[in-house]
Amino acid sequence: MITAVDSSVLIDVLGPDPTHGERSRVALRAAYDAGSLVACDVVWAEMRVHFADDAAFDTTVGDLGVEFSAISSDAARLAGALWRRQLHGSVSVRKSRVVADFLIGAHAMAVADALLTRDRGFYRKWFSGLRINDPSAR
Repeated sequence: MITAVDSSVLIDVLGPDPTHGERSRVALRAAYDAGSLVACDVVWAEMRVHFADDAAFDTTVGDLGVEFSAISSDAARLAGALWRRQLHGSVSVRKSRVVADFLIGAHAMAVADALLTRDRGFYRKWFSGLRINDPSAR
């Protein structure tokens, strides 16, 4: 089983977040034990900002067992189409999401069996066929 990992879970684990850290760590380990973990370009960039250099980042994601998985052109087009639908829909500007969120979801739809994230409401709404694993729901 391939699990795409959202940065929210990785930040919980590496933080460590006092509220969600342990549950996210357990969920990340379970997903790793069940198969493999991948993260797309967006998550990679969102995580890299927390490290002083590439070596520290590479060591940490390697230790976590997370592999880089690039966003395909099909996934990018899907993300753009959904983002457009949101921007031109009835969602208020205050509640609108950035394209990065759509890219993470579209990538997970394209390459993974599930998405490990604490942001289940957004992903459940916009990616209805995607299995969501939310560690904060436990």
